[in-house]
Amino acid sequence: MLREIDIPPLWLGLALALSWALSRIWVWPMPGIGVALIGLGAALMLAAVVQMLLSRTTVIPRRNPRALVTAGVFRISRNPIYLADALILTGAILYWGALFALPVIPAFMSLITQRYVKDEENRLRAEFGAEYSTWAARVGRWLGPL
Repeated sequence: MLREIDIPPLWLGLALALSWALSRIWVWPMPGIGVALIGLGAALMLAAVVQMLLSRTTVIPRRNPRALVTAGVFRISRNPIYLADALILTGAILYWGALFALPVIPAFMSLITQRYVKDEENRLRAEFGAEYSTWAARVGRWLGPL
């Protein structure tokens, strides 16, 4: 039962709830920047999901991939959906002015890396071998070229 609910959106929701709670301590809102980052995250997530669906591979963690997607948004991040989650979290924190919640962002990214990303990398490496290694050497886990 716990494995079925242990999915990235749950952790994003918990990080958002914690950040919102921390926004009650001291508020310095930056709504324009926050909304822009939320929008950027949503657009990045949509683009990544569409690319994965068009490649007929899974977007669900802990499932075996059928294709290695390296084009489009996957040229700037090996994990654009998780990057989108981090952008949405950052945007929400700034929108709410929850500056005390800024440490939640790297904590969220670390948790996602440990719980999902490393397993996904191992699955991709096992399935696609040298092709994955070449791509991983070119594109950062979270953002940009290495």
